[in-house]
Amino acid sequence: MQSKSKLAGALLGAALWLAAAAPAAGAAGLTPRQILDHVDDLFRGKSSQGLMTMTVVTKHWQRTLTMQWWSKGKDRSLVRILAPKKEAGTATLRVGNNVWNYLPKVKRVIKLPSSMMSGSWMGSHFTNDDLVKESRMADDYTFKITFQGVRDGREIIEITCRPKPDAAVVWGQVRVVVQAGDYLPLFMRYFDEDLHPARTMYFTNVGDLGGRRLPRTMKMVPQDKPGEYTLVTYQKMRFDLELADSVFSLRSLRD
Repeated sequence: MQSKSKLAGALLGAALWLAAAAPAAGAAGLTPRQILDHVDDLFRGKSSQGLMTMTVVTKHWQRTLTMQWWSKGKDRSLVRILAPKKEAGTATLRVGNNVWNYLPKVKRVIKLPSSMMSGSWMGSHFTNDDLVKESRMADDYTFKITFQGVRDGREIIEITCRPKPDAAVVWGQVRVVVQAGDYLPLFMRYFDEDLHPARTMYFTNVGDLGGRRLPRTMKMVPQDKPGEYTLVTYQKMRFDLELADSVFSLRSLRD
């Protein structure tokens, strides 16, 4: 197991909880496994293409990027910055576990070594490692419902996940909180190996995206950096369009 916290959808080790023993989320509702799969697959399709903005706020600076992206399956994605002008053309390509960055100012493609995977992606509170995570919570963690009912005026279901002993994950625990009924996520809280809160991802602004009812805004808040966050807002999205494999190539990365 890796010893450093990185990001996005992984956890830590305890084999005491059995997924098979987890209670169902209501007699006619989804099981905990189905809820986790639903959350994992929210923005997935055979393929997707879209436009988004990413605002990064740190202690010393703030900036907003407009980006276009393409994805195919679970292991191919291309993200290109459109604005601001000084950043335009900068792009990131992911194929499998490999990640490349293109820097238009020097016309150079750089393949990221494993030692840089925990580094910040585009200066945000997400990491390069988040781009290559292929883990699924229902497969890599044991889990169970730890709360079901009304909290803060909302009917919710809370699922607490802990990693299986052999899972290649970085978090000690993850709590997934969804709305009862539609199972849309409200937030996901990530804990380090000592079970201290490390960061929280909030999902808000639910509406239509590509014909699906989805959260259109995600906000990542690090626990150890008060006042800092990264806000991603999806402007447009299309699912299940035809994308050639050549879209996800080093040549396309430079174009």
